[in-house]
Amino acid sequence: MDIYQILTEYNNPWSSREIFCFSCIMVIAVIMMIYLLRKEKMNKLQAAAILAELVFLGIVFGSTVFTRMGSVRQCELIPFWSWSAILRYHDMELLKENLLNCILLLPAGALLPLIMNRKVKWQEALVFGVLISATIETSQLITMRGLFEWDDMIHNGLGCMVGAVLVNWMIGFFGKKDER
Repeated sequence: MDIYQILTEYNNPWSSREIFCFSCIMVIAVIMMIYLLRKEKMNKLQAAAILAELVFLGIVFGSTVFTRMGSVRQCELIPFWSWSAILRYHDMELLKENLLNCILLLPAGALLPLIMNRKVKWQEALVFGVLISATIETSQLITMRGLFEWDDMIHNGLGCMVGAVLVNWMIGFFGKKDER
């Protein structure tokens, strides 16, 4: 599956109800951020990172849950089943899917240090990624719009962790240069 296929297959148009709900969330978030900015409880970079995170997660939830067609309830409860299939059957499509699942929440993790205004521990980013992914997987299970599987939660969590670690490293690297 290439990037174009992913964009065309998994990003169907949103329904008016989904647009309304997402718009309400964004309006509430903007109002809260304006309030926190005025009270100097948050800086502009944090506010921008929070907005970017919300937009990103809206797109992720849209493509993984809300715009998919319902089918039958499906779940794969054996952890690492996909890696077993990759190794046993040399399934390159499944390998691509696993790698794309790792990449999926990488941007969410990359935004965490900016949102928190500090370096984020890798464990915190991993937990954040697993929780976001668990929400996606549970939504897919309840709405019957995808396969509930532990592997996705593991891969998404790892990707989120990698994103945070990379930005932490960049902050440390460029921060040291600024001190010189």
